[in-house]
Amino acid sequence: MDWFLLAMVAAVALASVMPEWGRSEGPLHLGQVTDVGVFLLFFLHGMGLSTDSLRQGATRWRLHLLVQCCTYVLFPLWWALLSVTVGRGMSPDLLMGFFYLAVLPSTVSSSVAMTALARGHVAAAVLNATLSTLLGVFLTPLLVSLVIGASGLLGGAGAQPLDVGATMLKVAQMLLLPFVVGHLLRPLLAPAFARIKPITTVFDRGVIVLLVWSAFSDSVADGLWSRHGAGLLLQATVGALVFLLPMLWFTRWAARKMGFSVEDEIVAVFCGSKKTLASGMPMAKLLFGGSAAMGVLILPIMLYHQIQLFVCAVMARRYAQRPAAPVVDQA
Repeated sequence: MDWFLLAMVAAVALASVMPEWGRSEGPLHLGQVTDVGVFLLFFLHGMGLSTDSLRQGATRWRLHLLVQCCTYVLFPLWWALLSVTVGRGMSPDLLMGFFYLAVLPSTVSSSVAMTALARGHVAAAVLNATLSTLLGVFLTPLLVSLVIGASGLLGGAGAQPLDVGATMLKVAQMLLLPFVVGHLLRPLLAPAFARIKPITTVFDRGVIVLLVWSAFSDSVADGLWSRHGAGLLLQATVGALVFLLPMLWFTRWAARKMGFSVEDEIVAVFCGSKKTLASGMPMAKLLFGGSAAMGVLILPIMLYHQIQLFVCAVMARRYAQRPAAPVVDQA
C-alpha cells in the first residue's frame, strides 16, 4: 500500500485520539509550520515548471477549452444537479465539501504522470494542468466565496459572507506568488533543483499530511466525530465515485465526438476528470481555517484523490497497451 495513503490514515487516527497535539495553535504550532510548508511547496512547483513544455502544448486550443470547461463548469453543474436531487439526505457540511471538490483545479503531477504512462500528449497535459492551477487561484476562491461563504458556513452561525477580493488576494499571495517566483528563478537554480528533485515529491506529500493532521485535529476538538459517525465516511466515498466515474465517461465521449486523436483524448480524460489534493489542501487551509467543519469539508477531496489515482492508473495501463502508430517512410 502507498505510504502516502497510510500516512493520511494515520494522521486522521492520531487527530481522532489526540486532537490537542495537532491543532493549528497547539503545542506543535502546526498552523505556522504548514504556512511555511505551503509556501515552499508552491515555490518548488513553480521551479519545476518547464516553459518549453508549455510552448509545445499551446496549439491545441480545443483540447484546452474542453478540459477547463470540465474542470470549472461541468463539475459545478454536476454538483448542483446532485445537490437538488440527492443532496437533502447528506450532511450540509459534506455537501459543501463536495462543492469545494467541484471547483478545485486539476492536478499537475499525477495528470502528467498518467498521460505519460498512457502514451498521451505530455506537453498538452503539462499546459492544461498548469493553466488549471493558475485559473484555480482566482476561480476557486471566487466560487467558494459566492456559494459557501454566502451560506454562512465559514466561521459559524451569523458569519458574514467572505470578501471575494480579499480572499483571492490571500490565496494569490500564499500560492501564486511563490509559484511565480520559483518559475522565474528556475534558470538560476535549475542545477540545485535537479539535485533535490528526487525528494520534492516526499516534501510535497509530507506537507499535505501535516495539513490533514492539523485540519482533522481542529475539527475533532470541535466535535467532528460526536456529530458524525461512520455514515459520513460511507456518504463521502459513494459521493466521490458518483463524481469521478461519470466525468471519466464524459471526457472520453466528448473527446471522441470532437474528433481528437487518442493522444489528445488521454489528456482530456486525465486532466478533465482529476481534482488536486496538492493545491486543494493548502487552499482549504486559507479558506476554511477558521471553520469547525474543516475536517468534513476536506473529506471528499481526500477520498476522491485516492480513488482517482487507482482508477486512472488502471485506465492508463489499458491505453498504453494499444498498438503503436505505424511509422511513415519518408524516403
